[in-house]
Amino acid sequence: MHITRQMKIEKSEQLDHLAHEAGIVYSKTLVAFKKILRKKNHWTSQYGMQRLIRNANLHSQSTQGIVETFYANIRSWSKLRKTNPKARLPKKRKWYFVIPYKSDAIRVRNGKLLLSNGRGNPPLVIDWKFDVPKYVEISYDEGYVLNAVYAVETEAVSTTGETAGIDLGEIHIAVANVANETVIINGRELRSKKRYFNKATGKLQSKIDKCKKGSRKQKQFVKAKRKMRKRLNNQIKDILHKQTTALVCALKERSVKTVAIGDLRNIRRNVDYGKNANQKIHGMTSGKARHMIEYKCEKHGMETVIINEAYTSQTCPKCLNRHKPTNRDYKCPKCGFEYHRDGVGAINIRQKQMYQEFVPVVGDMTPPVGIRYSRNLGNQRTSFFRRGECQFVYERDCLRKYKDGDVRDGDHNIIPLGSWELVYDFIVKNAKEEANCASQKL
Repeated sequence: MHITRQMKIEKSEQLDHLAHEAGIVYSKTLVAFKKILRKKNHWTSQYGMQRLIRNANLHSQSTQGIVETFYANIRSWSKLRKTNPKARLPKKRKWYFVIPYKSDAIRVRNGKLLLSNGRGNPPLVIDWKFDVPKYVEISYDEGYVLNAVYAVETEAVSTTGETAGIDLGEIHIAVANVANETVIINGRELRSKKRYFNKATGKLQSKIDKCKKGSRKQKQFVKAKRKMRKRLNNQIKDILHKQTTALVCALKERSVKTVAIGDLRNIRRNVDYGKNANQKIHGMTSGKARHMIEYKCEKHGMETVIINEAYTSQTCPKCLNRHKPTNRDYKCPKCGFEYHRDGVGAINIRQKQMYQEFVPVVGDMTPPVGIRYSRNLGNQRTSFFRRGECQFVYERDCLRKYKDGDVRDGDHNIIPLGSWELVYDFIVKNAKEEANCASQKL
């Protein structure tokens, strides 16, 4: 498994020169491939193209990496054309292009990352306080960004453990069910960001449409729109990362071995529920959430499986009667079973993974537990769990759970956990004291 460390680097003449040379290599590869295909009717192999393309201003492995990127685009086109006949081969030349560095061109010495650019060329030197990466790629996104790839070891897949079902959605990022427990990953903040994203994009786009094409005012609005979209996309990505991490940690605490995720990959096809509903469906981040859950589960030794979720939110887990709910609560008209609608979907996904079909649930279901994102907590997460399992609350570092199971405050005093209301009262008390101190200072 691989992870990526990303950092911004300052723009320089050397980086501009290297990016331009990378663009020259890509353009030469594109032109040579199409010229040979048109005149000789021959599909040049990747190996043959790597022997043909040379560049004296880049490392040989960097040149080969750019050719590999071009052929990866060719393979992507070949796969896409099976479902989309209008798909076309790459055709645009590049003035600038990403700069890849393989392991042979990467060194770390005296706190500096040295990226070789071939014999006779000065290396690219970057301040570095990390280990030697396996692969480095420099791209441009409102400034140069360095992506360093590391190989990490994953935990061994457990042979015993629970099975969890996850129902992805638009209102809630994900709802997971393990045995008789249900954990809801709240998506309120994410929905707010997406609504503002659509509103601000439409407002700026209307101003752009009213400007004269190529005018200074239009360029200013285009730049503002690009900056705004990038900022909000980063915020959305941050919410998804923190919430999916909280979910995977909750599954890990419950000794989950297999995670079954509902399949929403084709949800956008042939959908027309009206203007507002269509915008929400096409703006869903279920694909990103699923990808994050998959690789984070892999890191912790959990297996992930994609399950067809047809009728999972409509089938009663108790009597298997099919009923389509009209709000967020599911109530079976036949047996009277009541539960959260997404929780019902997660329960049935888990049952389908375990028994390959809908099977009635035995026993009572406990009320769902919520994990809510709060931007004021930074990397901490607000989580309320039940007594007897892992009942604790992270709030501005005032409470911490230790390995011995005790929850303590900043002075390392043990907080009794007779009920979670005691913890909540403790948080409220500390928040009021902080507010009073702040008002006195003002």
